[in-house]
Amino acid sequence: GPWQVAGLARGRIEELGRAVGIGASVVRASRLDPRGTPALTAGSSGTRRLATALLDLEDVQRIRRAAGGTANDVLLATVAGALRRWMLERGEPLPAAAPRALVPVSRRRPGSPPGSGNRLSAYLLALPLAEADPRARLAAVRRGMDRNKSDGPSRGAGAVAVLADQLPPLAHRLGAPLAGSAARMLFDILVTSVPLPRSTLSLGGCPLREVYPMAPLARGQSLAVALSTYGGRVHVGLVADGKAVPDLDRLARGMTDELRELLRVTGPSGRIRSTDSARAAHR
Repeated sequence: GPWQVAGLARGRIEELGRAVGIGASVVRASRLDPRGTPALTAGSSGTRRLATALLDLEDVQRIRRAAGGTANDVLLATVAGALRRWMLERGEPLPAAAPRALVPVSRRRPGSPPGSGNRLSAYLLALPLAEADPRARLAAVRRGMDRNKSDGPSRGAGAVAVLADQLPPLAHRLGAPLAGSAARMLFDILVTSVPLPRSTLSLGGCPLREVYPMAPLARGQSLAVALSTYGGRVHVGLVADGKAVPDLDRLARGMTDELRELLRVTGPSGRIRSTDSARAAHR
């Protein structure tokens, strides 16, 4: 009937409006200089290097309880701190502009039926590498993620994946190569959380003790980070261009060192220690 037609038309107009808004955000967020952060960008050598790290989930939760925010905020701050350590150990200057992480998020509603497919969006998050205080880094990450969540997963430049739902197949085929080439104009590194079942997984009847996720590299980028919680620990999988990042194991160690430092500055009582003591540890 006419009411159904009007409802469908209104829905399509709303979808078009969201798509236009996302497109405008992408244009505003895109950098004219696509080189980004030198340590995180590189021409592809066609080789890959892998490294892993294990983090104690209870340590992550202790930091979360002391500092507020979410466990994901703590992990993103850990990634930022590890990148800072890694770049300083390499003797590289810290970037004047904070590198941007693409943080995928699910748009699936709780209770969605199995097999309904992935519904993904993403947030863009500035990683505060120039900040020497681990507590301040965590606070900056939390503020950035709070802003993203306030806007919602269907808005902002990071929601560019949502546009795929609005485009016909021909546009996908024509636009995919361009989107891949333009990735580093929008973000510098992919940091993704890969959900796993809470129950113990097995392979050939043997329980799996460790499960490490691995994320793909975007064209022109040298590093990607994936995290999964399994068996009371956070499993970190690092994928890098083999030529651009020969010292990936150093970054993996930086993940554990940074979480240990965040735990230290929260103090044994669960209260965050003074900013001065945190800064002294990073001079």
